[in-house]
Amino acid sequence: MSAFAITIVLIGALGGGFISGLAGFGTGMVALGIWLHVLDPNTATTLVLICSVFAQCMTFPTIWRTIRWARVWPFVVFGLLGAPVGTWLLRVIDPGQFKLAIGGVLVAFSAFQFLVRKPVGFKGGGWPVDGAVGFGGGILGGLAGMSGPLPIIWASLQGWSKEDRRAVFQSFNSAVLAFALLLHAASGLVSKEAFWLALLASPGTIIGSQIGVRAYRRLSDHHFDRAVLGLLFLSGVTLMWSALAH
Repeated sequence: MSAFAITIVLIGALGGGFISGLAGFGTGMVALGIWLHVLDPNTATTLVLICSVFAQCMTFPTIWRTIRWARVWPFVVFGLLGAPVGTWLLRVIDPGQFKLAIGGVLVAFSAFQFLVRKPVGFKGGGWPVDGAVGFGGGILGGLAGMSGPLPIIWASLQGWSKEDRRAVFQSFNSAVLAFALLLHAASGLVSKEAFWLALLASPGTIIGSQIGVRAYRRLSDHHFDRAVLGLLFLSGVTLMWSALAH
C-alpha cells in the first residue's frame, strides 16, 4: 500500500472516530466516502464495521449511566433481527440502487428539518414502532454498515433530549454493528486486508473518538440536534455517492 493510501486510511479513521465520539454514530458516514478513494467497496464497508465497533467501545462509558433500557431494548432486539437480513440482501439485490434510494430519503428529511428549524414533536408509537425502526436500522447495518439513520429520524421526530438520543444511538449501533461484523466474518466477507487495515486505522479511531467525546460534552440540546441533522444529511450524500461510484 502506498504512502498516499495509508494517509487516506488514517484521515478517514480520525474523522470517523471524531464523529462517533461526538454523536454516538456516524463512523461510516465520514470514513466511507474517504476510504472509497483508495479501497474497494467491500473492503471499505468491512473496515467501517470494525472501526465503528472499536469507536463505540471506546466511548460507551460516556453514556452508560444515561441509558434507559425500557426505551432502548426494542431498537436493539429488532435491530439484531434485521442485521442478518441486510447481510443476506448483499447477495440478492443491487446494493447500489438500495443505497441510492435510502440516501435520497435521508437527504430530503434532513434538509426539511433544517428548514423547519424546530423539532416536529411527534409523540406515540410505543415499542412496536421502535422495534420496526430498529429492524430497518439493522437491515441497513448489515447491508451498508450504517445502522444509525433510521433511529436518528425517529428520535428527531420524537424530540428527545440530547442524552436520551445519544443513549439510544450508541446502544443500538454498538449491538447491531458488532453483530453485523460477526455475520460478515461468518460469511467470509472479512478479508485479511481489512483486518490489517483496521490495525492501521486504530490510532486514528482512538484519537478521533476521544476528541469527539470532549466536543459532545460542550454541546447544548439545540446544537446537538443541528450536528445530528448535519450528519444525517452527510449520511445520505455518502450513501448516494458510494452507490454511484460503485
